[in-house]
Amino acid sequence: MSATGTSGSRTPLTTDQRNSFLAALLGWTMDAFDYFIVVLVYADIAETFGKSKETVAFLTTATLLMRPIGALLFGLWADKVGRRIPLIVDVCFYSTVGFLCAFAPNFTVLLVLRFLYGIGMGGEWGLGAALAMEKIPRARRGFFSGVLQQGYALGYLLAAVAFLILNQGLGLSWRWLFALSIFPALISLMIRTKVGESEAWEASQEKLKVTHTSVKDVIFTGAVLRRFLYLVLLMTAFNWMSHGTQDVYPTFLKATDQGGAGLSESTALTIAIVYNIGAIIGGLTFGGLSERFGRRYTIAFCAVLALPVVPIFAYSSTAGMLVLGSFLMQLLVQGAWGVIPAHLTEMSPDAIRGFYPGVTYQLGNVLAALNLPIQEHLAASHGYPFALAVTIVPVLLVVAVVVLLGKEARGVEFGRDPDPAPANA
Repeated sequence: MSATGTSGSRTPLTTDQRNSFLAALLGWTMDAFDYFIVVLVYADIAETFGKSKETVAFLTTATLLMRPIGALLFGLWADKVGRRIPLIVDVCFYSTVGFLCAFAPNFTVLLVLRFLYGIGMGGEWGLGAALAMEKIPRARRGFFSGVLQQGYALGYLLAAVAFLILNQGLGLSWRWLFALSIFPALISLMIRTKVGESEAWEASQEKLKVTHTSVKDVIFTGAVLRRFLYLVLLMTAFNWMSHGTQDVYPTFLKATDQGGAGLSESTALTIAIVYNIGAIIGGLTFGGLSERFGRRYTIAFCAVLALPVVPIFAYSSTAGMLVLGSFLMQLLVQGAWGVIPAHLTEMSPDAIRGFYPGVTYQLGNVLAALNLPIQEHLAASHGYPFALAVTIVPVLLVVAVVVLLGKEARGVEFGRDPDPAPANA
């Protein structure tokens, strides 16, 4: 690995680099916006269709379960034909399906649409992150990784604001929120049509031709397979950490039973807005710091520092302390996440960077997909504070340990590695 220096760290991005990054950011924002719409309104959906909250909570699981399929299909396609066309097709697909959720006549149709949406969103993160990180100057990868990943917090923030305005302010149903999701997707599509192909992908294709190597040869290299399994384990822990601190929390803030905080809808949404601002600050801060201190140490630092925040986050009973606890928790959780786009793409071989980061990420998502139903089940018997604490503390420890046991490829130059994987990874 070549050490990341300061050279190029202040060079302005080109128009193509900016468009590539902005499209990836908007795509990821759209993903979170749509996902957290479900988190915010699944109680309302349950009432509309006469289902239990535990049953409707499976909508989030349905989306997460299908993401690896999307990551695999669109990722392999992107490694074969380039990043640009698969990303454009993907945006068209998931934006249409997301919009149709607004018109679902019953729970079964909505569930099918969420399965389909999961396929589309499974392709978005891996391809968008790969294209953006391949174009961003390597000395600035850490910072822009933090910005990119906080599209997730931005999407959650926008979902909270939209819910506050449309549902609480105007009294509109949950269907309007899904209809609204078409707009950021269309903006992302328009920007993405102006983005050029990845030069790193083109270089890797030339290298495969010269060496007479196939993508299959790269995938089934022993070192690549071992790292694949390691990254799936790491991303499982990461997704448990993220969903464990986010998915059930809005319900906890509003619940008047099961140990809930019993706050008003508007107060709970205001807290959600505040802690997502904390998430954005965390991603920007720690993503940038990972360029100096390394990807692994930055992630482990955030995970360990989040442990003493858990009691404030889960067991506080006043709005002020809940604001503090949730702000600090998301500052650190999403601070760790801010490192991930750079870390996963750097750990991916050039020839399979289209599918490798996305599939490892989304397989981790599948293994964490039952988080919300599990937390709701634990809350029903032991209360929300216990459900939050018992699922968060172990996973913070696992994240810190697993990431420190692995390696990193900070500063690797995409498209120019002679081997199918970074030598130190």
